[in-house]
This record gives sequence, structure tokens and C-alpha cells, in this order.
Amino acid sequence: MTAPVLLGTLLPVVPLVTGLLGLLLPPASPEAGAARRRARRAAIAFGTTGAALSLLLAVALLAILDAPAEATRTWIDFGGLTVTLGVRLDSTVALVAVAVAAVALAVQVYSVGYLRSGPHDEVDVDHRYPPYAAQISLFTAAMLLVVVAGDLILLLVGWEVMGLCSYLLIAHERRLPAAPAAAMKAFLVTRVGDVGFLLGIALLGVSAGSFRIADVLGHDHATGLLTAACLLLLAGVAGKSAQFPLHTWLPDAMAGPTPISALIHAATMVAAGVYVVARLFPLFVQVPVALAVLGVLASITLLLGAFAAIAQDDLKRVLAWSTVSQLGYLTGALAVGAPTAALFHLLTHAAFKALLFLAAGAVIHAAGTALMSQLGGLRRTMPVTFWSMLIGLGALAGLPPLSGFFSKDAVLYAAEEAALHGGPAPTWVGWSVWLAGLAGVTLTAGYATRLLLRTFFGAPRSPLRQPHDPPAVMRWPVLLLTVPAALLGLAGFSGAFAGWLEPSWSATRERPADLLPVDPLVHLGPTVLLPLGLLALGAGLAWARWRRDPGGDPAALLGRLRPLSARAFWLDDLQHSLVVRPVSRLAAGARTADEVVVDGAVTGSGRAAWWLGGGLAAWHRATLPRAAAGVLAGALLLGLAAVLIGGDA
Repeated sequence: MTAPVLLGTLLPVVPLVTGLLGLLLPPASPEAGAARRRARRAAIAFGTTGAALSLLLAVALLAILDAPAEATRTWIDFGGLTVTLGVRLDSTVALVAVAVAAVALAVQVYSVGYLRSGPHDEVDVDHRYPPYAAQISLFTAAMLLVVVAGDLILLLVGWEVMGLCSYLLIAHERRLPAAPAAAMKAFLVTRVGDVGFLLGIALLGVSAGSFRIADVLGHDHATGLLTAACLLLLAGVAGKSAQFPLHTWLPDAMAGPTPISALIHAATMVAAGVYVVARLFPLFVQVPVALAVLGVLASITLLLGAFAAIAQDDLKRVLAWSTVSQLGYLTGALAVGAPTAALFHLLTHAAFKALLFLAAGAVIHAAGTALMSQLGGLRRTMPVTFWSMLIGLGALAGLPPLSGFFSKDAVLYAAEEAALHGGPAPTWVGWSVWLAGLAGVTLTAGYATRLLLRTFFGAPRSPLRQPHDPPAVMRWPVLLLTVPAALLGLAGFSGAFAGWLEPSWSATRERPADLLPVDPLVHLGPTVLLPLGLLALGAGLAWARWRRDPGGDPAALLGRLRPLSARAFWLDDLQHSLVVRPVSRLAAGARTADEVVVDGAVTGSGRAAWWLGGGLAAWHRATLPRAAAGVLAGALLLGLAAVLIGGDA
């Protein structure tokens, strides 16, 4: 086993082991103070150690990996259909693994302070900290397994474990009524997409005779089968990566602890779908229909998330809808044939979105509320958080020279090229993604400016508490994340970094890499002027509206569209009316039929048998005279019958 293969194998194993050890910690009741503290210290040690070792392994893999590497071993063979255990490594894998492990470590360290005496709705959860830290480790292991897996079945295992861990982590604070419901919604909505994902994997594996990714990519699949498989895979991508119409779970997932929001929204669960499409892109590029569907979903998702974000009052929900919108940029880049741009924006988004959620958690932790209508004036009392949030929001909006500017420009450039010169998808897909992306620039600048002004500027609107910057254990993860959020985009100037993001695996055996376009990462030309002008327009409108009325809300610019945007165009309510309510009524009808018809038949049969047995028992318990008379009467009748029959004979 070579050194890169060993490192790649250990990447998911280390957090898996520490997570399992954390689950074995003895439970401690809220009253058991000393036992609870010991369990908490052990959980912190396991969680942070596992995440730190994973980060070291990922960095070491990136440093020593000079060529693609793969190792595989047959696990199961079903009559020629092979399932293998193995890893498939290249520089893209190493970069994504570094992002996942870095965010996981930041979340583990940040949680030590955040869950010590959380905000007003997350107080005193120390007694449940050990399973919380262990579940983060398992979540990290599952995502890393998706990243390094060399077999589709192994990838599916990590994919499903992520879904289970997300349910447990979102529902961590069970005393909040919204948390269990949000966890269940996330689990069920993503399961809908996972059905298609499973069927797509099954089609590819059966067609290739193996689930090994190299075999699946190298096999000459039938056109119809490949189209069906790619469309089915997109169902799973829509669920995990919150694409329309399976996006509704993501904003509700804000009911979980804020560090979990950072973990899910930055580099793990929502990034998994984008990463899988990039990983299997040689298949998708052969199916223009699948890319067209992905482009339509991306355009709708991008605009829907941006319009919804601009009208929210809850700090975390603004960032949640922002994630939905940014995921539209990621899938849009894939739809126009630019996996390199998608992966570039995935990495920068992981940095600035994790920073934004952790900084938002510091605000909520200090102010005791997540509602911007109750915040304001925090710039002076929370300077570290303010500057961190400023960098994160600037990167989110695409303000140069922050990271989001370069990665978002790469996506817009790829979409413009596809619109003007064509690509693997129809030309109209490029126009759709490009125009939606430009509109998204204006909207993103608007809601980012609104969030900054209403939270950190103006007069305090809730003077009940004296907010301050978070303690060191929460402050340092935020400060360290500002570095990649600000500077990671500059790596796009490096040819080596661009090469690391280029797909390095053959598209087919006959055509090694012809199907994969080469995408430059940085385009500092006249094309950047339009996005920059739209950014200035969005930020300027929000600032001007706030300047006229510092106590007002810049979202008032939406006018009559504001209630519609605040409810995300009623799509969640529509889904509830068209899907949830009919299914609930069908389930209630099935339950009634089961209780009345099935159970009624069984109960009625038992009752009838009981009545019949009771009647026979009553006859059996007859008195002796009546019994003797009955016997004699029977004998007399038998004798009379014999005489009559004998006489006739």
C-alpha cells in the first residue's frame, strides 16, 4: 500500500473511530455534575483530536500526491456484479478533504464554547454534549468517505450515513418544538431524492458489471440507460444539495445548533451532491438532457434562494437561503460544463459560509436573539465579530479581492461562454444560468448589505443585554476562517491550483480526457465590469434605503413582493398542501381501515368464537338430571330408529 493510499484510507477511518469511541462514553444525567464534566472533557478530546488528525492527513495527502492513485479490493461478487472496497484519489479529492476537515475542526472547537451556556434557546445542553460531538465526528467520516470512495456502493454508504447524522444533529436540542420537526423534514425530503440516487447507482453498476467508479466511467453505456441513470442521480443531488423543488428542508434545518448549520451548509452535506456530479462528470457530459435539467433547476434555485434571503428577519435564515442560492451557482457551473469552476466556488463557499454561520452564532450567543429587528449597533461592542462578518459577507457578495469574487466570476464566465459559444448542454442553458447568476449578484449584494446594516449599524434595538465578542474558544475559529474567506480566491492565479481542480481521470478508455473542458479560473477582463456594476447597484439600493430610514428595513424596496419573498413564494406551503397533507390523510385512512376492517375482522372472529365457546360451555355444564334425561332420550331415539329401519328391512 502506497503512502497516498494509506492516507486516503485513514481519512474517513480516523473520525469514524473517534466518533464511535465518543458514543461509548457513559451517559451522564443533568444532575450528575462531576460525571457530566468528565464525559464532556472526554468528548471534546475525542472530537477535536479526530478532526485535527483528519485535517493533518488531508494536508499530507495534498502535499505528497503527485499523480492519481487508486487501490481496491473485492468485497462482494454477485455472479459477476462486483462490489469493491477502495479509494480513488487525486488532487481534487485532497483539496475537498482539506476543506471538510478544516470546517469540521472549526465546528468542534467552536462548539466547546457555544454549547457551554448557549443562547437563550439552547441553554444547559452539556449533559448531551458527548453524543453531539460523536455525531459530528461520524458526520465528518461519512462526508470524507464520499470524497475518497472508489466504489459507488461505498459512496452510497457515506451518503446515507450523512443523512442519518444530519437528522440527529438538527434534532439535538429536543426541547425546541421546531427541532424534531425540522430534523424529520430534512430526513424525509432528502430520502425522496435518495430513492432516485440509489436507482441511478444500480443502473450504472448493472450496466458496467461493477460499481467501481473507474469501471463505471470507462464503460460504454447504452444512451437510454445512461440518460435514465444520470436523471435519477440528479434526484439525489437535488435532495442533498437543496435544489428546487427539494430545497425546503434546508432553511428549516436552522432549528439545529448554529455550529451544525455551519457544518451542513459549508463543506459537508449540501456540497456532497455537487461533488458527486463533478466526480461523475464524464458521464453527465454525454447526456445533454441531464445537464439541461440541472441548468433549469440551478437557475430557479439561485433566484429563489436570493429572493427569499432578502426578506428574512432571522439571521440564520438569511444565511440558509443564501446557501440555497449559492448552491444554484455551483450546480449551474456544472450544467454549463465547468466542473473546475464549480469546485473552485465550492471551496471558497465552504470558507466564507462557515465563517458567516460561526460569526452569526457569536451574535446570537451574545445578544440572545437571532432576529435582526431586535439587533443593531453591535459594531462597537463586538468589533472582532463585525470585521469577520464584513469579510464573510463581502466574499459572499463577490467583492474584490475577496475569495468569492474570483470563484463567482469563474462561474459567470463559464456560463457566458456557454451562452455565446455553446457547450455540452444546449445554448439556452448557458443563457439561463448566466442571466440568473447576474440577477443573483444584485440580490446577494442587497441582502448581504441589509444584514450588515441591520445587525451592526444604527442604534441598538434591544438594550436588555450587553453583547460582547465571544470567548477565545469561539473567537479563534472565526478569526482563522477569515483567512481563506479573504485570500483563497487568489489561489486561482496559480496554475498549479487550477491544475489540482482539473479532472484527471479518463472520460472513456478510447478518449482519455477529450470530453472534459479546460476552464481557466481567473478572468480579469471587461467581463467583470457587469457583475461589479450589479453588485454596486444591489448594495447601493440597500444602503440608500437604510440611510433614509435607519430604523427601517431595506427589504421594503421589494414592495408588494416582500411577503411573497418572505415565504419563499409559498412553495413550502404548496408542497405541504399537495404532498404532505394528502399523504397524511392517506396514512390516516389506511390506519382507520386497518383498525376497523382488518383488526375488526380479527376481533370479530375472536368475539364470535368466544360467544360460541360460551354457549357450548353452558350446555356442557348442564345438571345431572337434565344430562341423564338427555342421554336416555338419545338412546330411545336411536333404538326407535333401529327398530324402524330393521322393520322396513
